[in-house]
Parts: sequence; C-alpha cells; structure tokens
Amino acid sequence: MHSEAAPKALHAAIIMDGNGRWATQRGLPRLAGHHRGVEAIRRTAEACPDLGIGTLTLYAFSADNWQRPAEEVGGLMRLLRSYLRNETQRLARTGTRLSVVGRRDRLPTGIPEAIAAAEAATAAGTRLHLRICVDYSARDAIIAAARRLQGEEAVTREDFGALVAGEMHGSPVEVDLLIRTGGEQRLSDFLLWEAAYAELHFTERMWPDFGPEDLAAAMAEFQRRERRFGGLKTAAVPAAA
Repeated sequence: MHSEAAPKALHAAIIMDGNGRWATQRGLPRLAGHHRGVEAIRRTAEACPDLGIGTLTLYAFSADNWQRPAEEVGGLMRLLRSYLRNETQRLARTGTRLSVVGRRDRLPTGIPEAIAAAEAATAAGTRLHLRICVDYSARDAIIAAARRLQGEEAVTREDFGALVAGEMHGSPVEVDLLIRTGGEQRLSDFLLWEAAYAELHFTERMWPDFGPEDLAAAMAEFQRRERRFGGLKTAAVPAAA
C-alpha cells in the first residue's frame, strides 16, 4: 500500500517591526513595546508546528541597531538576558530548539555564555527550531563567507551557503515565507542569501499585536501562491483517449 510522504516542514522568517511605534501610539516608553513583543514571540512560536512550520527565524536586533540610543540598546540587552533566563525551560519542555544567530563578541558580558547554555539545554528539541538573530547582518555574513573562500577555485552554492550560515549554525535553511510586520516593505539586511526565493508577506499589524491568527493568514496566502523557482508551471498531461 502506497503512503504519501509527509509535507516538508516550512521555514518562516519574521522581521518583528513596530514595537517602538506601538508603544509611542499608547503614550508608553519604547521599551514597553519590546516587552510586549516578547509575548508575541511566545504565542507565534507555539503556533508554528500546527501550521506546518518547522523552523522560525526572528530578526530581534540588527548590527545597525547599535546606533539606537544607549538607553534603548541597554534595555534590549537586558530583555535578551531575561528571555534566556525565563524561557529556556519552557522551550525545552515544548520540544523547541533555540539557536541565536549573529555576532556574540559585541554582546554585554555574560550574554554569550547565557546563549550557549540555552542552546545546549534545548538542543534535543525537534518540534520547532527557533532561531533568533541578534547583532546580525546578512551582508556581513556574506562578506565573511567570501573572505573564507579566498584561494578557492570551485565553490558550489551549497558550499557558499554553508559558509554564510556559519559553522555555529549548521547547514543553511532556505526561507519559504518571510513576513514583515509594522507596515514597512523592505528586507533591512535580513537573510538575503537564504531568502532568495522566499515568498514575501507584509502586514500593517505591529509586532506586539501579532499572533497565531496573523501567522495563519500569512500561511494561507503562502499556500495560494505558485512557487516556480525560476521555472515554468508544469503543464497538465492530457488524459488518454
């Protein structure tokens, strides 16, 4: 008896935009929006497996975000430290593997060690791979990969992609669906290599208000799209007379 193969678990990536604007619109400090954004991370990640998403990559802090006011940057770093401390056990319990992607040498003292501990504690998770990008730049990752290839004569896309992903993060994971919240419509130096054929979904919803129903709506739109990867739609074979 023939059984159909299980559908491939998808990779969704989200640019979590609008935290500061969400707070400002409510007369709150910008950091209040970032705190509410953590709640959105939790409920969105929990909804992924049931929607067929096996990998979720979130853009939390870009390499350019160091230019923000010191108070906001400091608050974001404290929030990251708190997230690692408070969420690791829950992630492990729910079968979620956590990886943090990006530079670690510029993070405040103690955070790189906390990241490593959280990654080790959740390494056995198979229900969802949650990747959080911190001090991350796609262009810097591509430049770093190119530098490592100096002198190499023949390099495949797969080889180069593995270098872009970095030794710490294993094989590159092609993005199927890339979502940006908050109304803006740009990639902002996020997963430029991995998202080469990603379907893009932009929503006016601010990240603190984003939830399972928004993710489901994005997935429904994704399923309606025809992905040809540069080819043509396969013509139907006419039935025999």
